[in-house]
Amino acid sequence: MTVGDITACETDAIVNAANSSLLGGGGVDGAIHRAGGPQILAQCRELRARRYPGGLPVGEAAVTGAGRLACHYVIHTVGPVWHGGNHGEAAKLALCYRRSLEEAARLGLRSVAFPAISTGVYGYPKENAARVASNAVREFLEENRLPEVVTFVFFNSADAGLFLQAVGEREA
Repeated sequence: MTVGDITACETDAIVNAANSSLLGGGGVDGAIHRAGGPQILAQCRELRARRYPGGLPVGEAAVTGAGRLACHYVIHTVGPVWHGGNHGEAAKLALCYRRSLEEAARLGLRSVAFPAISTGVYGYPKENAARVASNAVREFLEENRLPEVVTFVFFNSADAGLFLQAVGEREA
């Protein structure tokens, strides 16, 4: 876990908390598109034209190159919008992490960095999201050899602290 700018991570891949259009947006999505340059947008447009004409579904993951980023790949995933927790949000969020890790493993990647998916404008409560993310990643890593290193990158230390507290409560 680290606090900082996910676009500066020198990992094999970073995960983008994308919107279904794959055409950029706000938050992490906008930052990745801005820092990575037009190559990412061009590849996202190609994904939309060839594989996802209706947009990337919630819980799925798609890979592009990283453009000008320090990493090699961007794994785009669309998290669920929070609707109170009784509409399958936890399963959908866990699927975001699992599908992203499956893509990393498929490509033989050793390291991946994740933001806190769905906790921005999608409104997923951060403590709940931390538990889902931690469980999903732990379960995947117990079953798979790759990736070897998974890092959670938080925008600020308050969010990192919430994550640690939520994960610590689960393990207590």
